[in-house]
Amino acid sequence: MQPDYSDSALILVGHGSTLNADSALPTWQHADELRRRGIFGQVIEAFWKLEPGLTASLRAVHLNRVFIVPLFISEGYFTEEVIPREMGFQKSENGSFNHTRTECERVFHYCGPVGTHESMTSVLMARADDVVTRHPFPHAPAKKNRSIFIAGHGTGNSDNSRKAIERQVELIRETGLYADVHAVFMEEEPRIESCWELAATKNIVMVPFFISDGLHSYEDIPVMLGEPERQVRQRIAQGTPTWRNPTERNGRRLWYSRSIGNEPHIADVILQRVAESVGES
Repeated sequence: MQPDYSDSALILVGHGSTLNADSALPTWQHADELRRRGIFGQVIEAFWKLEPGLTASLRAVHLNRVFIVPLFISEGYFTEEVIPREMGFQKSENGSFNHTRTECERVFHYCGPVGTHESMTSVLMARADDVVTRHPFPHAPAKKNRSIFIAGHGTGNSDNSRKAIERQVELIRETGLYADVHAVFMEEEPRIESCWELAATKNIVMVPFFISDGLHSYEDIPVMLGEPERQVRQRIAQGTPTWRNPTERNGRRLWYSRSIGNEPHIADVILQRVAESVGES
């Protein structure tokens, strides 16, 4: 049964980028889908680096119950500091932001980021399976003959980015569907390029755990995997994929998927985050 939040507004918060116009597409996509379903009285997009901004989105609300869902991968600086601060949430005595606030008879609920929800496991697995199904040449290997790699950014400034990815790796590993499952990172160990040595099978499937297909996913990671930087930039200029699926290198065959941000199931993850914020899950 479809939930009914017709008395409520949803603000879906994305990062956005002035350097990459496609960065906002997943936010628009999922907002449009939730509007189509007619679940909320209002659905509003908001961005940190684009318009409409975070505070502007608050002014657009005309309903008395508001859910704010960050379309981010992990808990960290943006989801624990920037967004709640800009959206008017106050810090509690222990230094963390309260997740509920009231202003002029309006109640605002700040929800968890979509990327840390455990149902994202199915999103990652769907992405990993889809890229092999779409590009089976010379044949689609059985799941038991695939090594799955979840690629993230990683940062020395916060452990949370890494934890979100490692948790998903644990959950995928527990399914027992694949030969092995690993986390790899752009800026931490193990690095993206270590997949060639870490894989237990000839067949590698790598899924970038990013919301949008930006410079990291379609330029930086292919270069880290061994594609010549000049060739990658030429492909970007031509509007062609920067990675040919599958590519054979170092005695292995690697499928590289798009980022997970436009997976249709994320709309359902957003709804689950809303339900959790009011104890309805």
